[in-house]
Formats: sequence, C-alpha cells, structure tokens
Amino acid sequence: MPDPRFFEDLGPISLSDLAHLTGAELAPGVDGGRAVRGVSILDRAGPDTVTFLSDRRLAPELARSRAGACFLHPRLAEQAPEGCAVLLTPAPQAAYALAGHRLHRPRVSLSAAHVSPSARLEEGVQIGAGAVVGDEAQIGRGTLIGPGAVIGAGVTIGRDCEIGPRASISFALLGDRVRIYAGAVIGEAGFGATPGPKGLIDIPQLGRVIVQDGVTVGANTCIDRGAFDDTVIGENTKIDNLVQIAHNVRVGRNCVMAAHTGISGSVTIGDGAQFGGRAGVADHVIIGEGARIAAAAGVMKDVPPGETWGGSPARPVKRWMRETAWLSKMATRRGEGAGG
Repeated sequence: MPDPRFFEDLGPISLSDLAHLTGAELAPGVDGGRAVRGVSILDRAGPDTVTFLSDRRLAPELARSRAGACFLHPRLAEQAPEGCAVLLTPAPQAAYALAGHRLHRPRVSLSAAHVSPSARLEEGVQIGAGAVVGDEAQIGRGTLIGPGAVIGAGVTIGRDCEIGPRASISFALLGDRVRIYAGAVIGEAGFGATPGPKGLIDIPQLGRVIVQDGVTVGANTCIDRGAFDDTVIGENTKIDNLVQIAHNVRVGRNCVMAAHTGISGSVTIGDGAQFGGRAGVADHVIIGEGARIAAAAGVMKDVPPGETWGGSPARPVKRWMRETAWLSKMATRRGEGAGG
C-alpha cells in the first residue's frame, strides 16, 4: 500500500462497484460483494488489493502474485491464479488508473500557518521568509530552509541539510547533509498516462522519492516520485542544474550528472556512473557501475559496467569515433568529386 504519510486510504470498495466505476465486467463466479482496499503492482499485491496485467510476458509474475483481484483482458483471463478475482476489460491499465484515483488520494497540508503546528523541527532549524512547512513534516537539526521553499505534508529532511529558495519538496524522504538548490522540484508526479474511454487518463503516482545522505541536487532540477516503487538517489551523488529524473529511477552512489541530462522512467544506474551534459537515457535501461555517458549521447540499450559510450544512438565511444571519422572522410571525398 502507498505510504500513509503521503497518501490517504479511501477504500474499501466492492468489486461490483469497482467494475461499475471502471467499465469492467466481473468474470463468472466472482463475488461482487468482495472488497479491496487499494491498488498495487503485481509483485507488491496482497489479498486486499487489485492489480492489472496487460502484457502476456508478465504472466509468470501474476501467477506468483497474492493479489485479491486483477484487471485482465478477456484474452488473458486464464492467467489469473486460483483465488484471484478477475475483472475483464479491454483496457486493464486504464481500469487500474481509475481504481487508483478512487482508492488513494495525495495528502495536502490543511494548516493555514506557514509552519504547521504538527510539523516537528529539531534544534537549530532555520526557516526563511515565506517558506512553508506542511503537516507532520520532520526537519533535522541544523537544516536551513530557504525563502519561499515549500516542504510538503509528511516530508522528512535529515540533519545539516540546505534547501534553496523556492525549492519544492513533497512525497520525499531526505537523508543528512543533502543540498537542494534554488527552484528544484522533488517529488512531483511522474509522467504516465494511458488511453481511456473518454481520452487519456493520468496513471496515479503512488511512490516516493528517497534522497540518501550527502546528495546535491542542482537548481531547477526535477526528480519525480515513483509510480508505485520509489525513485532513489544514492549517497553522495551530485546532480547539476536542469536535470530531469523520471519515476522509478534508481541512481547509485557517487554518480555525477551534468546539466540537461534526462533519465527516463525505471532506469537503473550503478555506483559511480557519469553523465555528460544533455545525455539522454531511454526507459528501463540499465547503466552499469562506473559507466561513462558522453555529452549529448542518446542511450537506447543497456551499458555494461566501466564502459564509455557516446553518440546517438549511443555505442562504445571508440566505435562511435571511428564511424564518425569514416562518415566525415566519405562526405569529404564525395564533395571533392562533385566539385571536380
């Protein structure tokens, strides 16, 4: 279930009401009075949650799942394990999204005070002019919150941190000695949408952002919270200005990202990886430990540990440089031939 510090539980809801809400149909023999309390992804699902399967390749995960209910395309109905109530729909992900919005709601701070009375601040915390600290937020000793910064409900910030002017932090847990520079946005919803019967539906983003000790996040950088799993930034990683890190990304320790780097959703980055400016990484890619990605590279597939890749699409840097030199040589020859 989503972290209760950040999300309200709006359940339970009966399967018959859930079917009506999402346009799904209860499979034969399903008890419509049975209830679920929340949504969950396949590997986190429990007897009181509903999940979905839209890709047959993930059927083994459903078979191992403990989900109480599952949205399934009629063609995949036989994939449900025994005891899992099936809700049939041609759009399982859209049904899951609608169920998520019905069963979970992001918490907002209800206090009118700039610093909520329920917030817990240790000794030596400094709050700049116009900053807002939400309900039940926790801030550790010696931390500085800059002018106009917004700390959302339930957020935890460790000791000796520095939160810059007009930074926004929500749905997040920060360790000690973290520095978030001006205008950075940590914990907003990741980008996810799916076609529904009346147009696109936002997929609920029910995870968090975990920023470990000693991390630096540059000005106007955005780090999205997870769709269900957490987005994690490992210890002592240094992130430049204007970097985008999408939902469910896991960044290792001691990584470096130069300005304008863009990391798509569900990317895994090993310890010590380095990214030049304007590097881009496609979703679900694995960047190995100690790998180096050249400036402006476009990474479309996994990068082995310790290798240096460049170009777009990115490939090992020596190969990329040979190919670039060959293309330049061929272009020059053709140009000279046309001139003759």
